[in-house]
Amino acid sequence: MYDGKAVHLSTADRPDTTIAQASTGEPGPILITQCPCVGGVSHLLDPHARIRKVPQDLGVVLDVRLLETSPLTRYAVDLFRDAVDVVRHHAMHIGGVGLSVPVATARHEVDDDAQFVAGRGQLCADGPVKTPVDLTLTAEHRRGHGAMYEALNGGNVDVPRLRQVLAGLPQPEVADGRLVLAVDVTHWLRPDAPTSADRLFCHVYGRSGRSSDQFVPGWPYSFVAALESGRTSWCQILEALRLGPADDVAEVTADQVRRVVTDLIEMGRWKPGDHDILVVFDAGYDAPRMAHLLAGLPVEVRGRMRTDRVMRKPVPVPWISPPQGGRPPKHGKEFRFAKPDSWGDPDAETMQVTDGYGTARVMAWDRIRPRLTTRSAWIDHTGELPVIEGTLIRLEVDRLPGGHDPLPVWLWSSAIGLSGEDVDLRWQAFLRRFDLEHTFRMIKQTLGWTRPKLRTPAAADRWTWLIIAAHTQLRLARTLVADLRRPWERPAELGRLTPARVRRGFRNLRPNLPRLSHGSCTVKVKRAAWACD
Repeated sequence: MYDGKAVHLSTADRPDTTIAQASTGEPGPILITQCPCVGGVSHLLDPHARIRKVPQDLGVVLDVRLLETSPLTRYAVDLFRDAVDVVRHHAMHIGGVGLSVPVATARHEVDDDAQFVAGRGQLCADGPVKTPVDLTLTAEHRRGHGAMYEALNGGNVDVPRLRQVLAGLPQPEVADGRLVLAVDVTHWLRPDAPTSADRLFCHVYGRSGRSSDQFVPGWPYSFVAALESGRTSWCQILEALRLGPADDVAEVTADQVRRVVTDLIEMGRWKPGDHDILVVFDAGYDAPRMAHLLAGLPVEVRGRMRTDRVMRKPVPVPWISPPQGGRPPKHGKEFRFAKPDSWGDPDAETMQVTDGYGTARVMAWDRIRPRLTTRSAWIDHTGELPVIEGTLIRLEVDRLPGGHDPLPVWLWSSAIGLSGEDVDLRWQAFLRRFDLEHTFRMIKQTLGWTRPKLRTPAAADRWTWLIIAAHTQLRLARTLVADLRRPWERPAELGRLTPARVRRGFRNLRPNLPRLSHGSCTVKVKRAAWACD
């Protein structure tokens, strides 16, 4: 990990150029950045390993110093000085994605390079990716179709370092400046692959009601992404994990979130004194249990609850002992979601007028907790069962887009003592969780995440991380590419393009990227006209 000391990388614009390392004072990895238009993938090399040659398709030459005053100095994301123009500045953002570490044999090195050009083809191909072999027909690929599948079946992706690179990128924040992470599971269906290992029955919603739901064999993947504020189809994917047959989904997901939060802290994206990171779950997770599993982290758990849940109120204070005596109760009266008579007066109540949902009426009750028993997930718990308190929120709106019936939504937050403004921030952040669904649709239908007919789960994992790297580069390039809109599409402002429209102009990004002369002498770059607006 970088510690803010200067690292100097200098290459010449020649295929046979090698990378020279300057003295850093402390051991740490070296980042060599490729031009994003020809792959956008970086090599992460160990400083004590043998230096290998730069690939022939290296698009830019770097003269980089990590500035100790830069807020992004923890990793090579913002590599240039403040005086560098916006095109060069963002080009280095795009190039800050690392996928490979040096390997001992030349065969693996070829496989790793083949992964680079595979990611290049995903970004530069015309139209949706139907099959990986079609990517070999793009001009940016430069390798055969055999190398494509050899790379997926036997290549190498340094996942821990890639996770740190993703965590070190500028993360989106909500209105009060906090990070919001969304966690959800999506499926890579493989019904016709009986020889593929670790398949599970994946729940697939039917199109004609819940009676048409199906369970299809496939690989479920748990994604963690940072959400943006406002209406958008963008988010920053931070990790993806394939769930195995023997995994406890709650425990595995908690470990996954813990790794992501730890990476964000180590990369300087969260510091002591900042707001707690808000982690949003859907109804498939038990929010109180997730809050218990994530105890000790600077996070606040927010999850949707089933409408038939029964929880408990806090014990009244002061407690008056009954005449027959006995110890004070651990929980108060029941709080039945389906029975308004059991609710009591809310501790906070707000009302807002929205554009798409009409009037949103919100009620919140403080210190609501579940009554735990030594069954199910808590059967192996030793000692006294914990009391997991939180704020229960009921959200009701007038209408839903599409004319569906607006059923009330119940949310539970691990934070207590929330004001009306705090409650509004929580339910609005929860609604942004659905932006992750747009990302799932984009990586499946446009980038072709679930298109390959891969046999082994390891190959599927490699392809998944290539998809994440490609999607990350699209997000970082959205203020750089021109809007190549279709005649029937509305014009969009710079930075407001959808992921599919950014990908459409990604291939044309190369002519507008900065070029460096031989050695470490920079040359002045002329900005594109559309980048100066």
